[in-house]
Amino acid sequence: MTQLEQAAIRYQSWLNDPLIDAQTKEELTGIASLPKEIEDRFYRELEFGTGGLRGVMGAGTNRMNAYTVGKATQGLADWLLSQGHEQPAVVIAHDSRNQSPEFSLVAAQVLAGNGITAYLFPALRPTPQLSYAVRALGAQSGIVVTASHNPPEYNGYKVYGSDGGQLIPADAEQVIAAIQALPGFSAIKRVSREEGEASGLIRWLDEDADEQYVDTVVAQSLNSALLTSGVGDDVTIIYTPLHGAGNEPVRQVLKKAGFGNVLVVPEQELPDGGFSTVKSPNPEEREAFTLAIALAKEKNADLILGTDPDCDRMGAVVKNNDGEYVVLSGNQSGALMVYYVLSQLQEQGRLPANGVVIKTIVTSEMGADIARSFGAEVVNTLTGFKYIGEKMTEYDQAGDKTFLFGYEESYGYLAGNYARDKDAVVASLLISEAAAYYKRQGKTLYDVLLELYAKYGTYLEGLESRTLKGFDGVQKIAGIMEAWRNTPPQAVNGVEIAQVLDYLPGLDGLPPENVLKFLLADGSWFCLRPSGTEPKIKVYFAVCGKSGSEAAAALDGLRTAVMAQVDNQA
Repeated sequence: MTQLEQAAIRYQSWLNDPLIDAQTKEELTGIASLPKEIEDRFYRELEFGTGGLRGVMGAGTNRMNAYTVGKATQGLADWLLSQGHEQPAVVIAHDSRNQSPEFSLVAAQVLAGNGITAYLFPALRPTPQLSYAVRALGAQSGIVVTASHNPPEYNGYKVYGSDGGQLIPADAEQVIAAIQALPGFSAIKRVSREEGEASGLIRWLDEDADEQYVDTVVAQSLNSALLTSGVGDDVTIIYTPLHGAGNEPVRQVLKKAGFGNVLVVPEQELPDGGFSTVKSPNPEEREAFTLAIALAKEKNADLILGTDPDCDRMGAVVKNNDGEYVVLSGNQSGALMVYYVLSQLQEQGRLPANGVVIKTIVTSEMGADIARSFGAEVVNTLTGFKYIGEKMTEYDQAGDKTFLFGYEESYGYLAGNYARDKDAVVASLLISEAAAYYKRQGKTLYDVLLELYAKYGTYLEGLESRTLKGFDGVQKIAGIMEAWRNTPPQAVNGVEIAQVLDYLPGLDGLPPENVLKFLLADGSWFCLRPSGTEPKIKVYFAVCGKSGSEAAAALDGLRTAVMAQVDNQA
């Protein structure tokens, strides 16, 4: 049976299912003459990966909708109940995306239908606040309805464990098995909102939860006395929440820490699930900062901050020596914060001998070199902050290592032990604090970055993505990985490949992952990784040179050579 025939069968089953509502059936009837659309919506079940669900919103098995959310939540409920908890509880948060509040309520109703307590935030909240709340409330799990920085047509559903981190693979596999074991929508136990509230199984969190989170983030400051003395007011900060959940918490934290000159981009302040002012609400892209940079030029700002819709990623923009605003990469911001955090702890006599900095395998080695120069251990994990969170919990339980900082190149950072996921709120605080600290010395963050390049080498990195949608795209991505795994080139851009690291069987004690990393003889590297949440393959590049021009030329040559082969295979 072909994919199209299987999709057509699933399509008809939805049309005939009495549990599917009339509005959804009307949407499906509207595509009856579009076989390719039916195939794309129904050729598979929307995959619940180790991070949860993510997909385009709409009717169908391969879409984000109330039915796929309900089914995922029923599987989660079955798993939680199988763990022997007397009265399990789950905290639920959502961002500003379309249907996020509705999907959150569906999840709460299903949990309540299974006798599980659901704590809900009454409006959009940052993903890291959910991580904190799971720990603070002693809950067994957490759910965030978000698609992070994806385009507006997407939404998603991330699941967290009792430690506040995203489910580790072993637990996620059990949840996936529970979802797959469900015979159909009839197995979903769901009560009305009113029934859930009356039974006390649906509970709404209040302002106290927000205040506790804000106070906890502010407590991560390394120079509170400096900021409250007025130095924070000397730094002009432009902030854009990109229509997302960061607006209030970021501003509250910065104000409470001592920053009195924070201006918000007015056009991007309020929630907007269509993200009408940007092509993509992604602080990794310069285009997302267009309005912020214009306001910064008007106000002669020192620093621009941007956070994505669920406020777990932070992007920073600084002035270079020509007075132009430059968007820092995730690796550059990470290196600056690693240096600031460790140097401050050392200066204050608080740098522990057993300190650890954690990064991912596709993150630059610059931050690692900086950390080691301060005597800190550096630990690598697979891509995904859940692995960093898992290490944090491991150290917390063993008590043999002290977590100092964790980060990944994709703009995710965390300092402090209060959460187990990347936090754009604390990252906004720390990089603003660093800007204030160095401004007192007559330096910009760009000046400090150049000093770090002079001391540790000029590290440059790049990222290329190729989006390949649908079933054909899945096959092409698999083919690209197979070709590079089975017949890798001997050299790239005239430089010998010294070593190939294949993480699929498991490597360096890490879980198996479909990732290939190629180490070149000149110290540069590139890495191929299919995205776990989007229909794309990502290719990472990293070089280190003695000068900016040398590093830029090496990066351009490496990128061009590798992508020519990838594009030919796609």
